Amino acid sequence: MKNRDANSPLGAGGMQAMIFSAGLGTRFKPWTDKYPKALAIVNNKSLLQRNIEYLQQYGIKDVVVNVHHFADQLIEAIIKSKGWGSKITISDERDKVLETGGGLLKAKEFFIPGERFITCNADILTDLDINKLIAFHTEKKALVTFGVTQRKTSRYLLFDETDRLWGWRNATTGEEKGPILSFQQGEGIKDTIIEKAYSCVVVFEYDVFRLMEEKEFLGKFSLIDVYLALAAEHLIFGFDHTGDRFVDVGKPESIAIAESVFP
Repeated sequence: MKNRDANSPLGAGGMQAMIFSAGLGTRFKPWTDKYPKALAIVNNKSLLQRNIEYLQQYGIKDVVVNVHHFADQLIEAIIKSKGWGSKITISDERDKVLETGGGLLKAKEFFIPGERFITCNADILTDLDINKLIAFHTEKKALVTFGVTQRKTSRYLLFDETDRLWGWRNATTGEEKGPILSFQQGEGIKDTIIEKAYSCVVVFEYDVFRLMEEKEFLGKFSLIDVYLALAAEHLIFGFDHTGDRFVDVGKPESIAIAESVFP
């Protein structure tokens, strides 16, 4: 049994969270021709419900949900279920889908100034221990800390031996991004880089909003873009939770995998 003491000084109890649920779900057709991906069912529960209940295990019951694709269906499900026991605030992106970074910045008004918060993606199911993530974040005095695992993927985040973010790599094309990578000098630097896969469960300090605005992020952009823009001057870390359950429910065939892993 994992430690889920929400009253721990390092625990998550009372924090706010955001679940990204606005995406078009183009890889999830034909379901997303008629429904939002966040309402796809895994063992009689929608992905959105599962993530709300995941956060509840750590005492997190104040949740922002962004909506765009079939927004009315998501809002109706939240109202009908009474938020599955949580207080749900809707961040309305019906005018334009903004991706994760733009979606978070648009939702700034719903967060308590000065307080750290959590984000996760509706289409990711995991049992990453949020209290351990927060404890690691606190120990590192980080601006941003997110879960990572040692699994095969097409795009990796790159870290040094202290788990600090260095950059990003496309394993298929070899393309690399990241200001820290470009600052390195000498031979053998890249031998120290460790590739890990992003788990989409993230703890942020509230100051990230000011920094996004200073970097003049506007409109539609990814959180990965934010991390890479800030990594050289701010502490951004990956928390390795390899061995925990994790399923990216990105395609219709992922449902069967998710149902086998998450009863």
